[in-house]
Amino acid sequence: MNVLAFDTCLGAVSAAVCRIDAGAMHVLSEAYEVRTTGHAERLMPMIEETVARSGIGLDAIDRLAVSLGPGSFTGVRLGVAAGRALALAMSKPCVGVTSLAAIAHEARRVLGGRAKDLAVAVDARAGMVYLQLFKDGGAASEPMLLTAADAACSIGTRATTIVGSAAASVAEVADRQADAALLDLQPHARVVAALAAEVAAGGPLRPLYLRHPDAKLQGDKALSRVAS
Repeated sequence: MNVLAFDTCLGAVSAAVCRIDAGAMHVLSEAYEVRTTGHAERLMPMIEETVARSGIGLDAIDRLAVSLGPGSFTGVRLGVAAGRALALAMSKPCVGVTSLAAIAHEARRVLGGRAKDLAVAVDARAGMVYLQLFKDGGAASEPMLLTAADAACSIGTRATTIVGSAAASVAEVADRQADAALLDLQPHARVVAALAAEVAAGGPLRPLYLRHPDAKLQGDKALSRVAS
């Protein structure tokens, strides 16, 4: 199975074309860029470049995969919209995984057996944290939006490695058995591809928003100007 995967949820843009056979994954081509802005301008050119370097064409892609969030509202919306559009244009299934699961998967690869209990904590701004707990390679909670203090309470007293951009702030108020690591870890498209290979295709692709967008309509004020 050939998978085209991409991610725009947080502080990076990435794309990958991977071949997955009998549980083994071969990365044919990948690209990854840390970016604070410009996700929308970079995504489609990056996908085009990655497919071109892979040695196979779009017609050889069997499945699309995208990270669903949580993350920035614009980044999550961009990735899911691109997944839906490409799936429609290519008549291929598109499946999604959470950005936190992608971070956890990569963290386990890097840390090896040092992190049996793992928490992914990502800065959600405004004093909030995206948190998800993992144990023995699987999810032990749903993704949550919490304060750092509440995130620390959710982790509890078990010896836990906390990874992600908010790991240090959560570890600071957590039990002394919680350690922070891999603070710069971002989702990567090749990990999204690996996880998505095990997701059953079918059903609509839905973004995972845990908070409302920061931008708001002007409401009654805008209506009054139109009426005047």
